[in-house]
Amino acid sequence: MMAAHVPSVDSGDRLLDVVAEMLEQDGYDAVQLRAVARRAQVSLATIYKRFGTRDEMIFAALQHWMQHNRYADLGGDSPKSDASLHESLMQLLRPIFEPWERHPRMLTAYFRARSSAQGQQLFRFGLELVAPAGLELLADVDDEFVASLDAIITTVIYGLLSRHSAGEIDVTDIIPILDQTVFWVVRGYESGTAEPKPVARVTSRGRAPRPSRATTR
Repeated sequence: MMAAHVPSVDSGDRLLDVVAEMLEQDGYDAVQLRAVARRAQVSLATIYKRFGTRDEMIFAALQHWMQHNRYADLGGDSPKSDASLHESLMQLLRPIFEPWERHPRMLTAYFRARSSAQGQQLFRFGLELVAPAGLELLADVDDEFVASLDAIITTVIYGLLSRHSAGEIDVTDIIPILDQTVFWVVRGYESGTAEPKPVARVTSRGRAPRPSRATTR
């Protein structure tokens, strides 16, 4: 399915500010076109001129909010010259996730939109903002590790957001778990460990089979 088009956002966009306020204060389902029009003091025709659907409006508001909150500190202080790869990566990632701790309902709204059919456009929006700093940070790192790191971190982040949205973890648990994930992945890379051993096959009773006598002699 093709992603819906989301118009570019203005840094001083009153309409998108209102939608973001409603997402945080009232929740995703409360953001209805007529309610937005009343609060923003605009006509429905004005909204429809900009956004073809309610989802497009919400996606644009989330992008607007993230650009001015979640990604606002990107490109700030450069990592210290003596910082480890783990420290440098967390210096990049931590400012991206700290705003969620102050605005947990925006995280819930983001994950709901991210999980929708057009959710990839939110992911690409964030990637375009983070990628330059990330590529600069990992310029001297092995390409294969960069690809593995990206796959692991992306999957872990999606899982953490899902667990938070389900009420399984607090929003303040996300950064510490992400920090530990980055630490251990980087540690494995820097230690130059051998290829991981294959995972033991699990039997129908949920236990790994005992090694055969031939393998234990």
